[in-house]
Formats: sequence, C-alpha cells, structure tokens
Amino acid sequence: MDKLRILDQFWQRLAVSEQALLLLDYDGTLAPFRIERDQAVPYPGIRDILTRIRCETATRLVVISGRAIDDLLPLLGLDPPPEIWGCHGWEHLEANGDRPALGLPAEAALGLQQAAVWVAEQGLDAFCEQKPVSVAIHWRGLPDTEAQRLREQAAAGWAPLAAGYGLEIHPFDGGLELRCPGKDKGTALMEIIKELEPDCPVAFLGDDLTDEDGFAAIDDRGLGILVRGEARPTRAHLQIAPPGELLEFLRNWREHAPRPGKGPSC
Repeated sequence: MDKLRILDQFWQRLAVSEQALLLLDYDGTLAPFRIERDQAVPYPGIRDILTRIRCETATRLVVISGRAIDDLLPLLGLDPPPEIWGCHGWEHLEANGDRPALGLPAEAALGLQQAAVWVAEQGLDAFCEQKPVSVAIHWRGLPDTEAQRLREQAAAGWAPLAAGYGLEIHPFDGGLELRCPGKDKGTALMEIIKELEPDCPVAFLGDDLTDEDGFAAIDDRGLGILVRGEARPTRAHLQIAPPGELLEFLRNWREHAPRPGKGPSC
C-alpha cells in the first residue's frame, strides 16, 4: 500500500475518533541534528503547530527522546511542557508536571560511574554526554577516520563495563551509548498505549536506530513513521522527509483530529 493511501486511511480514522495519541522523537525528527547539541532547536513552525495541536484537539502529545528531560526542555521550548519520556523511557515527566523517581539499579549506576571515569582517563570529555542512565560518545561532524577511531575506542573500553555491570552498548546516528537495559522507546510506547481504548488512533514519528524499538512496538496498533530524507531499512510503515513533509503531517493531524473543546494546555 502506498504512502498516500496509508495516510488517507489514517486521517479518515482520526477524523471520527474521540481522542488520539501522537508520539514524537526529538533529535532528527522535530529538530535537525547539530554538532553543538545545545543548539538543536525545532524546525521553524514546529513549536507553533504542536501548540495548536495541544490546544485545539483532543490529542495526547508525548515526546519520547534519548535526551535527558532537563536537557530537552529548554530546546523544545513549549510552555507548559508536554508529557515527556526521556533517556529512552527511563525518565517520565507527566503532563501535570509530576516526575516519578528514576529507579536506576545500583549495579548499573556504579557501572556508569566507572564509564565516566574511563572517559576522563581517555581524554574524551569533549565528546562525552553523561545522562542519568547512560554515557554517550558523539562523533557527529568529525572526519570518518576520527569517527571510526572513537567508535572502536569506546566499544573496546566499554565492553568490560557492559559485561561486568549488566549494561548494554547501543549505536545511534552519530555516536555510541552505554546504557542501562530494560527500558527503551518501545517499552515506553507500550506503557502509554496500554492506557488507551483499543480504537484510539496512534502515531509514532522517529528517525534514528533507537526509534526502531518504537516502530516494532507500535506494529499493527498504530502508524510508525520514519522521519528521514534518506531511505534505510526500517520497521516503520512509511517514510516522510523533514521539515516539509513533517510539517504537512502535523498540519493534517491538527485538521483531522477530534475537537471536544479546548485542551487542558490552553
């Protein structure tokens, strides 16, 4: 089935629903990648259309990101912030502002501390991002030879820590991450979906390899959309290119989503 037909069928279903769920990755989906990660703000028009969706429709809007919530909030720039699942589902900021405890296992926390020590010993602090449940090495923008060197160095250095402390090494677009297992974007998505009525329309938009967990989880329950200019193997149902097709999708969502009056965010 082609992309237009899939979308047309989804819009028809959305138009007759009473509620809807829109799940969005951040980096590479709502915002372009930046070498300076603290400058990765949303594409022009994204904040406005997301605000309109929240205020004008009966949509539960959720951002699911590999970033820590505290790093994401100033970049996202929505006031009040929407529901956010950070650190691949380990962190949760509810729409009402509540924030449950992290629950990181002690063994994993110790392993991540050792990973941070290793990063410092290797002189890799400039490439490192430390999160509540992971440590990441970024090489975006570096020459291929330098990126490959960092990849091999991190993989070799973290392998004993992963084995000794029950951690996992995960590649992503532009880096490598050592993180606590047990939660990912797929488990977060399933946790959210289980609260919904079976006929509630659901869509998840993402771009990275880490978003494949979400695409696999949504499967036949909703619509998985790869937001990416270049094609790659994916579990998503279809692909759209940012920012043009992304904005078109969000505008169509706003047009077709149910309107029971102003939402709680207005």
